[in-house]
Amino acid sequence: MYNHAMKLIREIKTPGGLTLRFVNGDITQSQVDAIVNAANTHLRHGGGVAGAIARAGGPSIQTESDAWIQEHGLITHESPALTTGGELPCNYVIHAVGPIWGAGDEVERLATTIKAALRIADENGIETLAIPAISTGIYGFPRALGAQVIIDALLEFDERKPDKSIKIIEITLIDDLSVTAFAAEFDQRWRDPA
Repeated sequence: MYNHAMKLIREIKTPGGLTLRFVNGDITQSQVDAIVNAANTHLRHGGGVAGAIARAGGPSIQTESDAWIQEHGLITHESPALTTGGELPCNYVIHAVGPIWGAGDEVERLATTIKAALRIADENGIETLAIPAISTGIYGFPRALGAQVIIDALLEFDERKPDKSIKIIEITLIDDLSVTAFAAEFDQRWRDPA
């Protein structure tokens, strides 16, 4: 399931039956049904994760994003967008906008963003999903707190939705600072038995 550029760091199985993986690698290479894009409200995919996804997926992702905005308006924390994966190995991209640190209610808004992305995935029958550390890059959300909020939101969704289509979620991170923050959060919650 993993190519040479992807490194599985940890895998746990939740009481709700979800397989939660922590992966170090490039989300654009994730071999999953859908990936989550850390998008902006206008779906202009210029930099960061969004830019990498748009470059790797080809121009159709931006074209579909523009059409989404024209039909539905700006995306919000509660209402992500869904496009195809273009030339990516995944079938879909869920474009979710996280909060900018300092804007207020950031923790609640990040949790809402993650849960909304999971809801869209579930509504579309997606079984395998990769997500980045939304808001912890240029949006300035502290990485350690982001790791806690993101994992809390995943576990809450898992617990509240026993009949979900989602079977595997990969938290896929490429930068060392995010990997360190999420490793610490995983270690705190699930001690490595090795």
